Amino acid sequence: MKCEKLYYNGRYQDASSGKKFSTINPATGAVICEVQEASLEDLNKCVEAAKAGFAKWSKTPPVERGRVMQKAASLLREQNEVLAKLEVLDTGKPLSEAISVDVLSGADAVEFYAGIAAAIHGEHFDFGNSFAYTRREPLGVCAGIGAWNYPLQIACWKSAPALACGNAVIFKPAQLSPLSALKLAEIYKEAGLPDGVFNVLQGGPELGAMLTKHPGIAKISLTGGVSTGKKVMAASAETLKHITLELGGKSPLLVFEDANIDEAVKGAILANFYTQGEVCSNGTRIYVHESIKEIFLKKLIQKTKQLTIGDPMNHQTQVGALISENHLNKVLHYIELGKQEGATLLCGGKRFFPKEASIANGYFVEPTIFEVHDDDAKIVREEIFGPVMSVLSFKDEVDVIRRANDTPFGLAAGVFTNDLKRAHRVVNQLEAGVCWVNNYNITPVEIPFGGYKQSGIGRENGLAAIQHYTQLKTVYIEMGKIDFPYD
Repeated sequence: MKCEKLYYNGRYQDASSGKKFSTINPATGAVICEVQEASLEDLNKCVEAAKAGFAKWSKTPPVERGRVMQKAASLLREQNEVLAKLEVLDTGKPLSEAISVDVLSGADAVEFYAGIAAAIHGEHFDFGNSFAYTRREPLGVCAGIGAWNYPLQIACWKSAPALACGNAVIFKPAQLSPLSALKLAEIYKEAGLPDGVFNVLQGGPELGAMLTKHPGIAKISLTGGVSTGKKVMAASAETLKHITLELGGKSPLLVFEDANIDEAVKGAILANFYTQGEVCSNGTRIYVHESIKEIFLKKLIQKTKQLTIGDPMNHQTQVGALISENHLNKVLHYIELGKQEGATLLCGGKRFFPKEASIANGYFVEPTIFEVHDDDAKIVREEIFGPVMSVLSFKDEVDVIRRANDTPFGLAAGVFTNDLKRAHRVVNQLEAGVCWVNNYNITPVEIPFGGYKQSGIGRENGLAAIQHYTQLKTVYIEMGKIDFPYD
């Protein structure tokens, strides 16, 4: 069976730990391959390689940095189908999604920051006979810790701004989807990135802890759960690392009585069942005005039952497999919990067993809809990260805003209404880092992405990310004589 190695200093290298883990195809339950796990010795070697790469890359003219990154973006697009199929194999998501979103959105990020590289600049301050200026300088070696739901996209989202600013990157993919980051490393190498500038180390929580404590690493950027984010923040404090945390959510989607109901139904489905519900920003709390709830639910159930579940490699499949057996059991547990809490099961609610023998052991769950009357129900309060939607009703704008904000999370929110004044009025009061009006889960690289409250710190994407991958140096230039008060 094939065994993937670590990738650092521009080539594949054997891990010194002697440890390996298996990566599983969620659609079949079969082992894809084994992956070598990094030790502290490997990390130390990788950091030294990254430092050497940083010394070269940070002095590379920004226009040239952009040129290398543009080449990488082109290679990602050229290899879209191959990379998309690898993502499907590793994550269980539908090929129709991976081939139209995952790889291409990663390429968009690399291309966007390629264009930004030469435009990163400071400011000038004039004081008459003297002046000052600021410089935006790279941080050094930055570590990215990825999540398993969008492995290639997240690797691009973290590496692209870091590289544009002149940093070197050590990326740790999630153990459940470790393969595509290695292909990204190959692409960066082919595009002309110097050795040591983008590296991939594989491992679990132990490696994550080593990254956050390592004195040679200047920044940690994590996409993951809230509990993991708190550990990373605490550990990073020992060396006062820069941190970006993109964590979980339990986001609300508000559907007002004047909304286009068909569009709102589409938005709710996108906000819950895209990528089998394994999206951190998903709007899993749907608040529908009581006057339209009946017709909304009727259309929602009808459209949800039409979704095609099955082989993720089939272009017709719309709902794939959950990432692992453990996660499958977690989602099924929440469905049973919803029933026990008195929520009304309207649709789905069971494990799905495909007829095809090849995927009979896959981790599939039917898209599930609950009508809930209690905001304190656990399926309403806790992040499930699966295809489980809770629909609640409301009649008062002020009250529904209060209920929407009554959560420790604050990653995203959505509003469906045809009243422009209401749309602005409501989103201005929602405690969320990203708000969509009459759409959901649209994340072009040009706009910042990140959360309020326990959903994170800092922002990914957009120009905002440049601030998180640079440090500001102020330089004061005296052109006259010192104003000396002691003569």
